[in-house]
Amino acid sequence: MLPSYPPDAVGGFDFMPDILLVEDKESLRRVLRLTLENAGYSVTEAADAREAIAALGRTPHRVVLTDLRMPHGSGIDVLRSSKNADGDVPVIVMTAYGSIDEAVQAMKDGAHDFLQKPVDSNHLLLLVERALEQARLRTENLLLREEWSKRYGFPRIIGESEAIKRAVSETQRVAQTEATVLLLGESGTGKELFARAVHHLSNRRDNPFVAINCAAIPETLIENELFGHERGAFTGAGERRSGKFELASGGTVFLDEIGELPVAVQGKLLRAIEEKAIDRIGGRGPVPVDVRVVAATNKDLRGAVDKGEFRGDLFFRLAVFPIEIPTLRERGEDVVLLARHFAGQLGKELRGREATISDAGIQALRAHHWPGNIRELENSIERACILADGATLEARDLGLVTDEVRDPTAFGFDTAGTLNEATERAVKMVERRKITDALGQYDGNKGRTAEALGISYKTLLTKIKEHNL
Repeated sequence: MLPSYPPDAVGGFDFMPDILLVEDKESLRRVLRLTLENAGYSVTEAADAREAIAALGRTPHRVVLTDLRMPHGSGIDVLRSSKNADGDVPVIVMTAYGSIDEAVQAMKDGAHDFLQKPVDSNHLLLLVERALEQARLRTENLLLREEWSKRYGFPRIIGESEAIKRAVSETQRVAQTEATVLLLGESGTGKELFARAVHHLSNRRDNPFVAINCAAIPETLIENELFGHERGAFTGAGERRSGKFELASGGTVFLDEIGELPVAVQGKLLRAIEEKAIDRIGGRGPVPVDVRVVAATNKDLRGAVDKGEFRGDLFFRLAVFPIEIPTLRERGEDVVLLARHFAGQLGKELRGREATISDAGIQALRAHHWPGNIRELENSIERACILADGATLEARDLGLVTDEVRDPTAFGFDTAGTLNEATERAVKMVERRKITDALGQYDGNKGRTAEALGISYKTLLTKIKEHNL
C-alpha cells in the first residue's frame, strides 16, 4: 500500500511532504532538516512523539525519520502509529550509543532501518534514498493490481493480453524519465488512464496532473486556457489568470486530442516544451514553467504533418516515446475480464450488489466488434445493469448487435407489414447503429461524427433526437 493522496482542485494530488523528522533536540533537528532540504527533500518537523503522531494523522509522508527517546512517548510509539496509518511507509529510527537493543526491537516492530548518533550526513541521505526507491518499486508493482484503483481513485489497468502488457511495460519504462510521451490509439481505449499512470509512476507524482481536451475548447480560447493572460490583455480581462501550464508547475500536463490543436498555437506549445517557458497573452516576457507533457491522439499525426495540418517539429518533439494503446478488438479475452469487472463495480453502484453475466451474455460480448472500445463496453454493461431483472445480465440486456445480425443476408428487425414498412424499420435500425458507432468512435464529438457520416451537423442533431440517442 501507498499513502492515500487526497485529490486537489486541478485533478492531481495535494503536495505531500517527503519526510517527517521527529527529534526533540532543536539544534540537531535544525541540522538534520538543513541536510535533507539541501538534498532536495521537503521536511515536516515534530519536537516529540505527540506532535509526530498528530502530524501522521493530518498528512501522509513518504518517509518517517524519528529519534527513539524523547518526551511524550517514544520512537516506538511513532513507528507503530505510522504503521497503523500506512504499513508501507518506511520508518528510519535514530538511536544514541548504548540503546542498540531498542533499535533492534524497532526493527522487529517493522522499522525500515536504524541510524546511530552522531548522524553521518552521507549515511542518512543514503538510507533515505533507499527507502524512497523501495517505495517507488512498490508503486510500479501496483499498476496491474486492485490497490491501484483503491489508492488513486481511477480504474486500474485490467488485462492479460500481450498487447496490453506491452503497453504497460512501456509505460513503466518511460515513467521514470522526463521524456515527452505520445499515446496513440482509438477513442475509448483508455489513453488518459495511461497518462495518469505515467504521472503517478514518475518523480512528479506529488505535484498536479492537469488534463486538457484540445478538441473541447474553442480555437479562440485554447491559447488562454493553456498559457493564461495578463490583466488588461483583452476586453474583460480584469485580472491576471494563470493557464494550465502554470497550474501544473512541477507536475504533468496531459494534452488529449492533440491533433485538434490549432496550428497557430502549436508553435507556442513547442516553445513551452523545448524552452520550459510560456508567454501569457498580453505578457511582457517569458514565464518559466517546469512541466512534463504527455499527449494523446486518435489521428494519424504523421499524415497530418504531410498535409500541412500539423507542425512536423512539434510532432517529432511529442513523439519522443510513442506508446500504442491497443483497441479492445486486439485484446481477445480481455473483453470478458473487463466486462466482469464493470459488472461487479456498476452492479454494486446501481443495484446494491455485484452483477454477473450469463453464458449467452458472454457470447454476445465476444461476438461484438466494439468500435467504441472500453468506453462502449462500460456503457453497455451500465445499461444492462439498469435493465436487467435480476443480478445476472442476459444477452438481451446488453443491447448489442451480433455479427449474425450485421450479416446483410440476415434480418435483425421485424419484417411484418408491407415492403415499405419493413424497409423503413430497416433504415432506422441501420441509422441508429451507424450513428451510435460513429459517436462512440469520435468520443461524442458531433462535428467529427457528422463529417464521418457525410451528413450536416443539423441533420445529425435531428437524427439523434429522432432515435432518442
